[in-house]
Amino acid sequence: MITADAVSKAIAVAHIREYSQIHLIGNLLILTLTRNGGAAFNLGGTGMTIVFTAIAASVIAYILRAARNLRSTAWAVALGLLLGGASGNLIDRIFRAPGFLRGDVVDWIQLPHWPVFNVADSSIVCAGVLVVLLSMRGIRLDGSRVPHEPASAGPGSPGPGSPGRGSPEPGSPEPGSPVLNPPAPNPPAPNPPAPNPPDLDYLEPDYPEPDYLTPARSRSDSPEPGDQP
Repeated sequence: MITADAVSKAIAVAHIREYSQIHLIGNLLILTLTRNGGAAFNLGGTGMTIVFTAIAASVIAYILRAARNLRSTAWAVALGLLLGGASGNLIDRIFRAPGFLRGDVVDWIQLPHWPVFNVADSSIVCAGVLVVLLSMRGIRLDGSRVPHEPASAGPGSPGPGSPGRGSPEPGSPEPGSPVLNPPAPNPPAPNPPAPNPPDLDYLEPDYPEPDYLTPARSRSDSPEPGDQP
């Protein structure tokens, strides 16, 4: 990437006049030579060239340090693109006019509704997109993935290890699995014995028998005239 950026800038400086335009594909792709003393894509900050140089040097040092832990091919590609782009623009800052660490970066590619840029700038943008995708997927530099944290349990929600809503009780068969020994149904409960009727003798009053229920006396029992009562 560093070689491609340096060679393309040398060709652009040798064959394109500054601020002239060469239309390769109509207005879709235009070659124009500009010198940028500020941030990437001519975004300004021409008075802070040394600051941008220090930032590029810091990025390169960080990438070289992180490369010792690289185990992921995707991260290697992303950091390689970022390293090549930062190094390509840093070379311009160091060796081009107007002076050491204050040099202008050569930009020569123009697209519709987009600032003029170079190969190093496009490499940095591609690296940034790839870094975002890898971070969203949770891929680390060593190739491992970030473990997903379980959702925080709210009040009343089952804790770790406790059966959640709809989960089978411990020891119960899994849903859909055949039951080999189904439990025997519980026998019906026997009918309870009828309660003894209450003793109602105490409720019957002791009335004397009426006379018409008493048997009549026989004639032998009736007194004779003259007998003493």
